[in-house]
Amino acid sequence: MGVFVLNQKEVEQLLDMKGCIEVMAEALASLARGEVHVPLRFLVKPEGEPSLIGLMPAHRGGSAPLYSLKTVCVFPDNPKRGLDAHQGTVTLFDGETGEARALMNASAITAIRTAAVSAVATRLLAREDSKELGILGSGVQARSHLEALRLVRDFDQVRIYSPTAEHAESLAAEAGAEAVGSAAEAVRGADVVVTATSSPDPVLQRDWLKEGAHVNVVGGRPPQMRELDIATVADSAFYTDRRESAENEAFDYRDALEAGAIGPNHIRGEIGEVLIGATPGRQSPDELTVFRSLGLAVEDLAAAEYVVSKARETGAGTEIDF
Repeated sequence: MGVFVLNQKEVEQLLDMKGCIEVMAEALASLARGEVHVPLRFLVKPEGEPSLIGLMPAHRGGSAPLYSLKTVCVFPDNPKRGLDAHQGTVTLFDGETGEARALMNASAITAIRTAAVSAVATRLLAREDSKELGILGSGVQARSHLEALRLVRDFDQVRIYSPTAEHAESLAAEAGAEAVGSAAEAVRGADVVVTATSSPDPVLQRDWLKEGAHVNVVGGRPPQMRELDIATVADSAFYTDRRESAENEAFDYRDALEAGAIGPNHIRGEIGEVLIGATPGRQSPDELTVFRSLGLAVEDLAAAEYVVSKARETGAGTEIDF
């Protein structure tokens, strides 16, 4: 048996958003049940260099053991070049022999599975009657989140803000949304908010948010990921994909902790814990909920395995001797 190779276009075609949402729900539930091993990602960021490379390994045991490794380069200036800021590969290894089994483009995996995870969180935490969506950012993640969140809530209005107005206008025209002139205008009145920027500083303020809003926080610039102000973190029922990741990598959360605005038990729970009933979700219609997404290797493992399964069903991909 050789190595199954899939390029970006093939991954995009095979990793359908609707299917990926369900795959991500099961992956996060599996994590909460302790069925996978996911260490913190390892980053290499040379001093003075804006780019970095990250290694994200995961292992699943049981009857179908599997190792995965995402190797991802983050180049913040890539959107100016018309490229995704995230470039790399996801590799799957046989859990019994260690042989490489599949190699695929990581940009497509990251774009789709990240939005799918936010959709899982939104389905669990956002009010059922949510009708307005506000998005800060106009890049790959903004586009994929528009697709994903429309699958779990029926929005009447979508507002998009980006510092680069033409990017916001282009995405809005493509998606049937409205481009607006400020972050505050995009957020005010929104039932669901997405922050999908590469900003190292907060892009959202608490007083812009309506009562009962749900916020998906997916951006920031690694390794110090930060998009929320301290007041938003402090006032929210705060959820994440994994506590350890938030405590080490979510600097908006760490800022609030270090300022004394929150205590060490402020994280209400992981999304997987909500899925398996170990942690409660939204407690009232007026509660502000925040999902701080860091992105986990188990999500890459599950998405890549799903892609390989679909590829074998459809005859896509290329198998090579290795």
